[in-house]
Amino acid sequence: MNRKGLYFFLRITLAYNEVMQKEVTQYQSYLSAERGYSPLTIKAYIKDILAFVAYLNDNGGFTTFQNIQPLDVRVYLSSLYEQNLARTTIARKVSSLKNFYSYLVKEDLATDNTFEGVTLRKHQAHLPEFLYDNELKALFKVAYDQADHPQYLRDAALLEFLFATGVRVSELANLTIAQLNLNNQLVLIHGKGDKDRYVPFGTMAKKALQNYLENDRPALLAKNKTADPPEEVFLNVHGGALTPAGITYILQGLMNKTELTAKIHPHMLRHTFATTLLNRGADMRTVQELLGHANLSTTQIYTHVSKAMLQSSYQSYFPRAKRDSE
Repeated sequence: MNRKGLYFFLRITLAYNEVMQKEVTQYQSYLSAERGYSPLTIKAYIKDILAFVAYLNDNGGFTTFQNIQPLDVRVYLSSLYEQNLARTTIARKVSSLKNFYSYLVKEDLATDNTFEGVTLRKHQAHLPEFLYDNELKALFKVAYDQADHPQYLRDAALLEFLFATGVRVSELANLTIAQLNLNNQLVLIHGKGDKDRYVPFGTMAKKALQNYLENDRPALLAKNKTADPPEEVFLNVHGGALTPAGITYILQGLMNKTELTAKIHPHMLRHTFATTLLNRGADMRTVQELLGHANLSTTQIYTHVSKAMLQSSYQSYFPRAKRDSE
């Protein structure tokens, strides 16, 4: 959603409260101009704020953000747990509101951040889903074996690039020709918060990209009837830029052609990229930079997959790991 769309969204949703509309709209401008957040991230923040307001309206009425009491926060948090939402979803909602109230305090629009001391219940974290070697091999096999499919070159290049770089699906959808450096096998990724990073890719991904760009993309681009042809690398059958939903559809189509029954989403290839590097000895800081994580703690969730490698190394090299007879 662009800025114009966000303002329209706010006008319609918040028309009943001009004061609140002003505060939230100012916050949206702050997130865009000063924090450099993407439209999708801003939309998520605003959605979380409005969900909080809607809950209060349904349970006694909402007056102003300044009148929110700690009891209101605790009751709202309890309602989120009652919905059996994932802990990550609840954490995101709380974080959105905590950041919003920090802004209000900073701008003297509120005296206290009522979300500052909120802590979440502890329970087992969900580990990231990733593809095993046999699943990857099956995907790549069908990608290259579907020569009867008109866009098999695109699909193979898309799969190779996702696995080779670990980019987010939004980063892939917005990737332009200008960002690719095939000669040096580097890509400039425009990440979250307008943070750029360079990510290398291997010869297999380079070959697949060249094949697609030379033999498939021009034909797809010719189908585009708009006055301003897209600059994005990956195009749909009509010559327009692939959307994240379109990328997910392509990947699931490949998975459906295998003998596997698993569901797939683009982020699984990002997880697979990270776990593959760590399992082969890459250091955490390198993986952090390649993924574009702001905090190392975000990257550390992938260390669980290295446990098997550590166990194998221990059994192989520690002198008393096995009995002599084994």
